Amino acid sequence: MVCGHGSRDDEAVKEFAAVARGIAERLPEYDVDSGFLEFATPIIREGLDALRERGNTRILAVPGMLFAAGHAKNDIPSVLGAYGAEHPELTIDYSRELGINLKLIRAAGVCVEEALAAAGDHIAREDTALVVVGRGTSDPDANSNIAKVMRLIWEGLGLGWGETAYSGVTFPLVEPGLEHVARLGYRRIVVFPYFLFTGILVKRIYHYTGVVAERHPDIEFLKAPYLNDHPLVLDTFAERVREILNETNVMNCKLCKYREQMLGFEDEVGLRQESHHHHVEGIGTGESQGHDHDHGFHHHHPYPHAAHPLGPKSMK
Repeated sequence: MVCGHGSRDDEAVKEFAAVARGIAERLPEYDVDSGFLEFATPIIREGLDALRERGNTRILAVPGMLFAAGHAKNDIPSVLGAYGAEHPELTIDYSRELGINLKLIRAAGVCVEEALAAAGDHIAREDTALVVVGRGTSDPDANSNIAKVMRLIWEGLGLGWGETAYSGVTFPLVEPGLEHVARLGYRRIVVFPYFLFTGILVKRIYHYTGVVAERHPDIEFLKAPYLNDHPLVLDTFAERVREILNETNVMNCKLCKYREQMLGFEDEVGLRQESHHHHVEGIGTGESQGHDHDHGFHHHHPYPHAAHPLGPKSMK
């Protein structure tokens, strides 16, 4: 069972379906289905229904997410737990998120190299800065992973400098992040969305890259492609399923703000585990839904730095 976040963007939903098919191809011994937390259909419960109705009694659930923040730590487990309580004949095992994985770093390197190759070699790598843009969450553990991913790509490709930015919820957002990098004196800036799929946020990342580029015509801005269904991404998903069976499926709880005293987030230890997506389950795709799902402010525990001047409300 591949558990996705869901999107209002039809293109993102199609890309998720392609990834689910790619996972199925790598695991031909399994009956594979999928579902979403919000917006798109089928929802996770419907995917679970389909697997159960086809006679499956054990379900291996994989979060279709790069890092473990609130969705992977709370929302999906809540949905799976509620469904398992309703169907005690089922055994539902849950894998860890994709996480920081060298296969994914290699796939990310391919994305950045693709942008560099398309632009040409008239600007040296030491004159090129990299900005890796993450989703951004109210979980500092997940946010810190983007910084590590950025460092691994930056150093691996031998670029001049590296910075991180986020599409929402935390800081810095893309526009102020790029403005900061533009002042560092590099002749080229590569913007790489560390996302699995396209969607409204990826399109906004590219939009704000264009906005900042217009202000700095002396700097060459490159928009690198996101991960999508790169073969190494699909291989990592298959790895996570096998980890469940090998009993090596260990999620990082040492830096979990729900279990440990994380600096600045101390009052979130022991919060109730529940999904915050019931109000948008399966409501459909498209901007016409008019719901700007502002994670971290309306439905989750209040983010302690909500008034930070470099963010953290999501890009509009």
